[in-house]
Amino acid sequence: MSGYRKLSRTASQRKALLRNQVTALLFNGKIVTTEAKAKEVSKIAEGFIALAVKERDNFEEVTVKAKIAKKDASGKRVKEVVDGKKQTVYEEVDKKIKKDLPSRLAARRKMNAFFYPVKEVPKAGKGRKKGTKQIDLAAKMFDEVGPKYANRNGGYTRIVKIGQRQGDGAMTVLLELV
Repeated sequence: MSGYRKLSRTASQRKALLRNQVTALLFNGKIVTTEAKAKEVSKIAEGFIALAVKERDNFEEVTVKAKIAKKDASGKRVKEVVDGKKQTVYEEVDKKIKKDLPSRLAARRKMNAFFYPVKEVPKAGKGRKKGTKQIDLAAKMFDEVGPKYANRNGGYTRIVKIGQRQGDGAMTVLLELV
């Protein structure tokens, strides 16, 4: 007896399907899929949420000096002439950053190895590349999802049956984060 559902797919297809659906679930909060797929996706997603809950506070804040280009009132970079060449003027600023401790770094790398890259497209510019942002899903897991489920012991997802699919009669469900 195997420990997982094969979903009538080869190993590579199954892995890609599960990665895609887990990524979509954690980014959007809910997905509609078949019952068998939902049960497999739920197992994987709950593991990642449990990891995010465990490692949510495992970092230290560090102050670093950063060079930032000086800008004028209109938002353009200020340049000065040095040895006959124009060079941008930089100013040093103190910035606070979160530095992951080793176990959180390992968890972040595990998540980044599994999740597909997610791009967020603004509603106004649907179908355009301008304004799209690359979302760091691992950071979202630690900053938003981890604290949300901090006082909950498992059971992070819910499966709600919708009904049978028109084409093949498969049971469709709504898989959502609680």
